[in-house]
Amino acid sequence: MFSGNWNSILIELLVSIPAVLLCLSVHEAAHGFAANALGDPTAKRAGRLTLDPVQHLDLIGTLCLLLFHVGWAKPVPIDARYFKKPRRDIALVALAGPLSNFALALAALFLQQLFFLGSSTVFLALGLFCYSTATMSIGLGVFNLIPVPPLDGARVLFSFLPYQAEFKVMRYQQYIQFGMLALLLLGVFDRPISAAIGFVYRLLYAAVGLVL
Repeated sequence: MFSGNWNSILIELLVSIPAVLLCLSVHEAAHGFAANALGDPTAKRAGRLTLDPVQHLDLIGTLCLLLFHVGWAKPVPIDARYFKKPRRDIALVALAGPLSNFALALAALFLQQLFFLGSSTVFLALGLFCYSTATMSIGLGVFNLIPVPPLDGARVLFSFLPYQAEFKVMRYQQYIQFGMLALLLLGVFDRPISAAIGFVYRLLYAAVGLVL
């Protein structure tokens, strides 16, 4: 039984680690591509228009995603001076990350169903990888929509608030970030985030079911 537990942990790690790297890379690359499409070449010049995880990983955020299925990556650099409508375009760039995660999860769930139709060990492993990718990608997307800096949801929220309110909040960003991490580790966010992840998962799974 002890050996079986270790085998299960090893299999979960082998599946989860590449899923985490993929989810984070897609999320940050989407920010960069959106910014570039809106006229800001900063991310492109920084080499962030790539799925190479080395360019995007934040150690703490990656560990949180691996352990709690919610996390973050190294922010893509953005220069709002290139945008025609800065507040709107910043919000669009912010939304690109979570939306890309939901799109990735949809594709992963679709492939998962196809792989689980097979009976070989390889198909089972690929199905498990797709399942892990879907759940972590949804978790990453949902978590980043929380309207608390430095998450994407805050950038979207700020586009609707006066500049003065944004500046007041950003003055305390570092303290807010540590406070949020503490609450995350204490499990305060567990229920609402799990409920949101479950809702999005069921919604995307139902969409896959309609196609198949």
